[in-house]
Amino acid sequence: MEDLLQVGAIAQTHGIRGEVKVFPMTDDVRRFQKLKEIILDTGKEKITLEIEGVKYFKKFVILKFKGIDNINDIERYKGKSLYVTRENAVKLGRDEYFIADLIDLEVYDEDGSYLGILTNVIETGANDVYEVRFEDGREVLFPAIKQCILDIDMENRKMKVHIMDGLMD
Repeated sequence: MEDLLQVGAIAQTHGIRGEVKVFPMTDDVRRFQKLKEIILDTGKEKITLEIEGVKYFKKFVILKFKGIDNINDIERYKGKSLYVTRENAVKLGRDEYFIADLIDLEVYDEDGSYLGILTNVIETGANDVYEVRFEDGREVLFPAIKQCILDIDMENRKMKVHIMDGLMD
């Protein structure tokens, strides 16, 4: 499991005083209000930045970092990802998982037959959808509902699924 979890990406600068528009990659955008620091991945290094201010604008979060007071100091980080440590991550409820933790789970049917690897989680309005790549190269989409996802064993990195009628057609 990864130590860092992505919570957003810098979309562009905002104004001239060093603020940035962040595209949030979290279920709860208000979580930024509670964060004191965030980790910026520059591609070459990871920099911990202290959050000085948080505002919201349409689908974006506007962040101001302590010590970055000029557009020239932040502009080079457009497109870069923002992370939090697991300790600063949102506390999960029962049967909730971070997407990063689900990727690469081994997927088995209810009889114990190996199907493939979970390669992607697609977030839809109603429920998430798990993309599984079978050994023969096919990709099958499983809705993340109780009737289909029978068990997730994070310790052993396995998922058990029920193949619903019509799912493999």
